[in-house]
Amino acid sequence: MADKRRAGRAQGAQTIKATLMKSAIGARPEIRATVESLGFRRMNQTRELPDNDAVRGMLRRVSFLVAVEGEPFERPKRSKYKIWRARSTKKHQRGH
Repeated sequence: MADKRRAGRAQGAQTIKATLMKSAIGARPEIRATVESLGFRRMNQTRELPDNDAVRGMLRRVSFLVAVEGEPFERPKRSKYKIWRARSTKKHQRGH
């Protein structure tokens, strides 16, 4: 089955069109690095990327930020990729 899929890619288009739909601000450093390595610099930027397994893996990793042509893009309900910050404990230290 994998051979058929690779053969289909070789005969068809050699590039994938991807668009950065959401910002990577506040995301984990690994996610930001993946977005940068795909070549995205700003929101709604569309890039034509080579159609290979490495690029497809990176797109799958950031699928909640990037829309790929031919696949539906669903915005995440809640930001699971953000770096959650601890709440301040100053109020409790003052005795309130």
